[in-house]
Amino acid sequence: MSNIAISFEHVGKMYQLGTVGTGTLSNDIKRWWYTSVLNREDPFLKVGQTNDRASKSKSDFVYALRDITFDVEQGDVIGLIGKNGAGKSTLLKLLSRITAPTTGTIRAKGRIASLLEVGTGFVSELTGRENIYMNGSIMGMTKSEIDRKLDEIIDFSGCEMYIDTPVKRYSSGMQVRLGFAVAAFLEPEILVVDEVLAVGDAEFQRKAIGKMQDVASNGGRTVLFVSHNMESVRKLCKHGVVLKNGMVEMMGTADECVDFYMDTNISSCVRHVVISDAKHRDSLLIKDLEIVEASLLNDDIENMATDEPIEVELKIKVNNPKIRKFTVGSHIKNSADSTVVTTVSPLLDCPDKESFDIRMTLTNHGLVNGNYVFYFNIGIKDVTLGIRDYDIVKNVLYFHVNYKYTATKTPYVIWPKGWGSHCVDSVSYQLI
Repeated sequence: MSNIAISFEHVGKMYQLGTVGTGTLSNDIKRWWYTSVLNREDPFLKVGQTNDRASKSKSDFVYALRDITFDVEQGDVIGLIGKNGAGKSTLLKLLSRITAPTTGTIRAKGRIASLLEVGTGFVSELTGRENIYMNGSIMGMTKSEIDRKLDEIIDFSGCEMYIDTPVKRYSSGMQVRLGFAVAAFLEPEILVVDEVLAVGDAEFQRKAIGKMQDVASNGGRTVLFVSHNMESVRKLCKHGVVLKNGMVEMMGTADECVDFYMDTNISSCVRHVVISDAKHRDSLLIKDLEIVEASLLNDDIENMATDEPIEVELKIKVNNPKIRKFTVGSHIKNSADSTVVTTVSPLLDCPDKESFDIRMTLTNHGLVNGNYVFYFNIGIKDVTLGIRDYDIVKNVLYFHVNYKYTATKTPYVIWPKGWGSHCVDSVSYQLI
C-alpha cells in the first residue's frame, strides 16, 4: 500500500495581471470548457512566462507556480522555504483547495486542516465556540467527537475567557491561537500551516511548534509548514523544499535546504564598502563619530582559513571635535542571520583630526565553513562615561571561511554554528 500522503504532479498556477478572468465572457467559457470539461491545458496560457519578481512582466499573464513535482510521505514534516513571492502560499492554497491549479494534478490522502492567514475558516459573527463546532463539522467530525476535543482546544488557545464572544472582537493573535488549536486538535490527516504563526508571541510559537512535532511523530500525520524563521524550520521539519520564482530549486533534508537557501541568498564576497547608502546605516543616531568606509585586508576573502586572522580597516570621520574617547565593536553574522562572533575594544583615544583609520585584527575566531557578514558600531561603552552609540553600520563586508582545521596548527576549539555567539578577546587595535 502506498505511503504517499500528498503528491504534486507538474502543478502550475497562472494568474492574469490586472483583470479577473480572461476579459470576455466567451473566453471565460472557452477556458472552462477546455480545462474543466475536456481536461486539457488552458488555451490562454502564454509560453515561457515565469514569476520573476525582479523584472516587470512583458505579458498579461504570470506563473505563480510552474511544473511543481514532488511527493510527501505520510507522517513527514515538510518545510517550504523561499523569498516572498516564491510561491509558497500559493502552493498551500492549491493543496487546501482554495483555488485550483491551472495545470497538473494534486492528490492528497485524508482530511486537510489549513491555517493560512489570520481568521482562516472563521465566521466573524460567530463565537469562538461556534466556530470550533463549525470547523469540525466541515471536516466531517460528529458533535460527540468535537465535544471530546473542545476543552483541549480552548485550553491550548488561551481564549477561555472570550470563547463565547464573536471572533470579530478577537485580536489577530487570539484568532491565530484559536485557529491553530482548531486545526491541530481536530485530528486532520494533513496539517497545513503558513507564516501566520509569526503573529503569535514567542511562547505561543514554542507551543505551536511542539504541538506540530507531536502531531507528526505521535499521530503519524503529515505537516506542511511555511516560515521565514530558519531555526524553526530546522527544529520542526524533517525535509524541505526550496522554491524560487514559482519553481522547485532544491529538495532534501531540512538542514540541507536551510543551508542551501541561506548560502545562495547571502551577497557575494565584498572587500570594500563606502558607506553612503542608507540601507547600511541606522539613520536615527547622532553621528559624532561616523564610519564612512570599511575594508577587509585579507588576500583571499572568498576562501579564508579557519585559523587565519581576519584583518579589517575602518575609516572614521570626526563630526564632533569634542569627542575624546570611543570604543569600536563588531559583530560577525552567519548565513542564518545569527551572531557568531562579537568584539568590543577597550576605551581608545580619539585623534585630533578630521578623520582617521582604525585597523582591527581578529585571531582565534574559530569560524567554521560558511558565509559571513560584518556589522560595526562606534560609540562609548564605559562605566564612568556611560553607553552610547555614535554610528552603527550593517551588512557591509562579506567573506567566506573554508574549514582548514588541523590539531597542530589550530590549538583552539572550532565554534560550531549551533553554539551561538561568543566574544573574541584576541583582537588588536591600531589607529592610523
